[in-house]
Amino acid sequence: MTDTTPLPRERRHTLRFLEYARGLSPVFLDTEVDMTAVREHRAAARQRGRRYSWVTYVLHTAGRVLHDHPEANAALRGRLRPRVARYGSVDAKVALDKRLGGHRVVLSAIVPGVHTATLDDIQREVDRYRDGDPAAMREFGGTRVLQRLPWPLGAAAFRAATRPLGARARRMGTLAVSSLGHSAVDGFQSVGGTTVTLGLGRVTERPVARGGQLAIAPVTRLNLAFDHRVIDGAEAADVLTDLRNRLESFTGVAPAVRRAVAEGSDG
Repeated sequence: MTDTTPLPRERRHTLRFLEYARGLSPVFLDTEVDMTAVREHRAAARQRGRRYSWVTYVLHTAGRVLHDHPEANAALRGRLRPRVARYGSVDAKVALDKRLGGHRVVLSAIVPGVHTATLDDIQREVDRYRDGDPAAMREFGGTRVLQRLPWPLGAAAFRAATRPLGARARRMGTLAVSSLGHSAVDGFQSVGGTTVTLGLGRVTERPVARGGQLAIAPVTRLNLAFDHRVIDGAEAADVLTDLRNRLESFTGVAPAVRRAVAEGSDG
């Protein structure tokens, strides 16, 4: 016997988003990242009483990378007369696994200004959203309204909220990050509704080659989806390569500061 029931209201926002995402033209890239430098920084921070998640490091680094690639920190609207908005701030949309109304759902939260935010700033926001009650937090108020609206009205409300390019950055972010690293998932491709979406799998010990020698290191598979309407593969590949390189050499100090320190020591 088949038990057929109406779609839970708590999933309506997901269907609305998927309708929106069908308008994108995603292409997928991936690479592996040696997270040794990040792990060492994370361990040192833990000794000082500070805890940072893997996602926080990716948000911190990706914000700086996207700020250096303004063509990728953008959004497009329209078909007959397409227009592109390029944003000065990198606002990250983070996918959250939450329970709402008794149902397990994906909710999205915006962490603004990740291109200048510190690790502590980002972790505070991640913790706040992770631990907060989505039924009470004002940031999820729009989602709760969307779930209560009749189906046709919900579609119109979602379009009205996301169509303006200026408002889209506040509601959808300019970068999307989704992680399934808490489970036995090595990598996955996700489309977050932004020009660049990052999908993170678990960090696990794997063999790597260093200077012709075999070593064991914490490695993660980093996936990038890009909207081909806005940027091309070469730009997306540069973003992914830059992100990998910065994570593999992570110190918590901005590249410009590292260069200045190095030049000063050379003198």
